[in-house]
Amino acid sequence: FSDEDYEDPSVTMDLFFSEYAEGSGNNKYLEIYNPTNAAISLSAYGLAYVTNAPTTTGEYEFWHSFPAGATIEANATYIVAHASADAQVLAFSDFNVTESSDLSNGNDGFKLVKGGTHNDTNTDSIVDAGEMTGFTVLDVIGDWQCDPGDAWAVAGDSEGTKDQTLVRKGAVLVGNSNWTTAAGTD
Repeated sequence: FSDEDYEDPSVTMDLFFSEYAEGSGNNKYLEIYNPTNAAISLSAYGLAYVTNAPTTTGEYEFWHSFPAGATIEANATYIVAHASADAQVLAFSDFNVTESSDLSNGNDGFKLVKGGTHNDTNTDSIVDAGEMTGFTVLDVIGDWQCDPGDAWAVAGDSEGTKDQTLVRKGAVLVGNSNWTTAAGTD
């Protein structure tokens, strides 16, 4: 991922994606980093995403809230993995997701989000597509605008998110809500 424009000390630091892996089978995970000097409760955060082409351009299809009481310690990570990943991936996971649509096959769009208002229109206590509004996007991998084909381009690699692990550059201190800038060029 790019490190352009992220060394400004006036920027408020918050959680961001520090690593992404799309491996064979269900060996997939997202790593979220807390760059601050204090633990952060995940109660106000979520993962919102689309699989392949979005049903409605620009809107999420799926939403994951974090488990009650989940936190990320200061300068530490939180790993979300597919529940059917290999034991060595699960050994590091903090939260395992089980739905078949969860975690990427290379061409899905993920956003780490904060806040929002849930209007449970079908009263099922689940955040369904379109029911969460007013959230702030902290960081992205891919976007919700189109189906990119097999993968999203990253740092000049046209298949950067397919069958690869991406690690954020060390100079990055905050996320980026613009995928083109976040993906970088080198």
